[in-house]
Amino acid sequence: MTTYYLEDFAPDQVFESGGRTITEADLTFFSMLSGDWNPIHANEAYARTTRFGQRVVHGVLGMAVSTGMLHELGIFHDSVIAMLGFRNWQFLAPLFVNDTIHLRLTITSVEPGKSGNSGKLGRRFELVNQHGDVVQAGESDVLVLTRQGAQARAS
Repeated sequence: MTTYYLEDFAPDQVFESGGRTITEADLTFFSMLSGDWNPIHANEAYARTTRFGQRVVHGVLGMAVSTGMLHELGIFHDSVIAMLGFRNWQFLAPLFVNDTIHLRLTITSVEPGKSGNSGKLGRRFELVNQHGDVVQAGESDVLVLTRQGAQARAS
């Protein structure tokens, strides 16, 4: 894993994770964890009657998986201070059991902080399925250490 610090990032820089197949267990466990047993997720017979023709995986599960894929990249391993939130998250296409997705992360902005120890990164998340379709997308800012900030923290 290679940790990136604020000064290692630049706008339009793109990172891509490996793929992950969404399983039946993922859908069931997320239903149990969230308590969301809506028939579009949990009732195969009902879901066949919808325009999707099958159960749709919870949209919020896609968001959660994207954060795991972010961790898999390793670039924020020792430098992240805090995620500042998600915004403008869109469910652009359905996510189904057996879809294989990966994260495409684009850096949209780099803003050094006043102290020189950290700064804010703007990031665009895109979950891409096995067909190359972006199924979910949104933005998330994060506070990240600079190398100076990492050294100060270590002392």
